[in-house]
Amino acid sequence: MTSRGLKIALGVSVALNLFALGAGATLYVSQARIAQQVEAQTRAPREGSPQRLFDRLSPEERPRVRAAMRASALAARPDFEMARDRRREAIAMAATKDFDPERLTALLAESRAADQRGRARMERDTVALLATVEGQDRVVLAEILKKRRDRTRPGAPAGDRPVAAPTS
Repeated sequence: MTSRGLKIALGVSVALNLFALGAGATLYVSQARIAQQVEAQTRAPREGSPQRLFDRLSPEERPRVRAAMRASALAARPDFEMARDRRREAIAMAATKDFDPERLTALLAESRAADQRGRARMERDTVALLATVEGQDRVVLAEILKKRRDRTRPGAPAGDRPVAAPTS
């Protein structure tokens, strides 16, 4: 084989090795990402979900607590429905030719206020319920007061949501 042929063979060999190395690295990174996604999808529902909490309560308290929580949720439901309706209305108006910034701001404020009223009601009812239970049942029910995780960023607590920088 000539010197030129050896150089070409060496160049092809190096190119193939670099290609194989890149493919291997890509495969390794992809496998790690896939493993993280599978773990996130198969992770148990949040510990504080009401059903899981009720299962951890003492059998004597379970029916009473479940009934009280259900009554609280039903009482707060109109506020949450109003919040959803105002937000839908705001979204629909924002996408039309009749866009009115002042009305949009008002709708969003109404949505936020209704959501806060519903949450405040449920928190008050939870505090009142916590005052009626003892020991381990209170420890279990205290988890209800934890904030939910941000649904837009897996693994991020609600308080760690990105905040837009204020404009001046």
